[in-house]
Amino acid sequence: MKKTLIKNIGQLVTPKGRTALRGAAMGRLEIRQDAAIYMDEGRIREIGPSRELLSLADGATEVIDGEGKCAVPGFVDPHTHFLFGGSRADEFISRLEGVPYLELLRRGGGICSTMRATRQSMEPELFAQGKRVLGAMLRFGVTSLEGKSGYGLDRETELRQLRVLRRLGEEGTQTLRTTFLGAHALPPEYAGRSEAYIDFLIREMLPAVKAEGLADFCDVFCETGVFTIEESRRLLQAAAALGLKLKIHADEINSTGGAGLAARLGAVSADHLLAVSPEDIGALAASPTIAVLLPATAFCMRKAFAPGRTMIDAGCAVALASDFNPGSCCTYSIPLLLALAVVGMELTMEEALTAMTLNAAAAIGMAGELGSLEPGKAGDVLLLTEPDYRFLVYKTGINSVAHVVKNGSLIF
Repeated sequence: MKKTLIKNIGQLVTPKGRTALRGAAMGRLEIRQDAAIYMDEGRIREIGPSRELLSLADGATEVIDGEGKCAVPGFVDPHTHFLFGGSRADEFISRLEGVPYLELLRRGGGICSTMRATRQSMEPELFAQGKRVLGAMLRFGVTSLEGKSGYGLDRETELRQLRVLRRLGEEGTQTLRTTFLGAHALPPEYAGRSEAYIDFLIREMLPAVKAEGLADFCDVFCETGVFTIEESRRLLQAAAALGLKLKIHADEINSTGGAGLAARLGAVSADHLLAVSPEDIGALAASPTIAVLLPATAFCMRKAFAPGRTMIDAGCAVALASDFNPGSCCTYSIPLLLALAVVGMELTMEEALTAMTLNAAAAIGMAGELGSLEPGKAGDVLLLTEPDYRFLVYKTGINSVAHVVKNGSLIF
């Protein structure tokens, strides 16, 4: 029975709750001075003044000296594509020179370029690549995350990606939820036959994914030139019938009504939303669906940010994610993400922290377990290099994570 006590925390900062916070509630954080956290068997048992909780420690307790640092919940990244083969550095430059993403996709680049490299990558290679990335993300304080398939676009490679993701979650340090994104793009084998490809995913892929228990979620890239609203609806309803939870890449490039579809289907999240309509903002605000915003993607693509300020003011539950992928956003830098959210998207520091912790946990269906420092939740704690949470953005683009505690164990 492992017991851990973090003492001498100068400032403890956390949102509170077991569901996503929305609207003005996103800006309300609990802030304690001179605090301690007592954890037992990986769970937080008590939070209180350091001088009081010291009495709980015995000879079997690992005592961590917070040294006056700030403690916040472990970060949750609810939208990543971190497992893939190859790279697309050349396309990154092409986009900066003005070639639109959908044009790159039409030329056989974009997702299909990574598809070709990933189909050639075997399981040991993918596992090693994924393990390296997860280790680097942990240094930025990411203790939990979501990872998607979507770079195989065929039966063999999609299942290979999902099996590797499951193994990484079982053998690694972080909590990892998996998403089947077979509908990420139209593979060349189905050129001009998107409805037939959706039929293939429904008829063959979803049952195979379900039979092996490989995914928690099903996602679809609902976008002009990719998959239509109707195709997305068919796939997601079939996935829901098999017990998978739903996510949607929605309104990233054009306003197609993807966010509204997410709200109608009860999706866990609608992600991207750069081109979301006012009507669909209202639909999200009236639904339990989390709006997952990806400001680093907009930055890398030189696009206007999603209307995060408007969405929070409308009463939406907003989360933040990196969207780390080999094409449009090859970064998992949490300091960059937080800075873009606060400086560029006009979230407050408090809203951004909630969006990166509790609401991000809700976006992977785990707000009851993760995302805040409260008794009963997982002992996922970050100790920062500084004594105040505002340094997370004040030290713009600089990693402020000094120590990571995951499930009550000090990782570094």
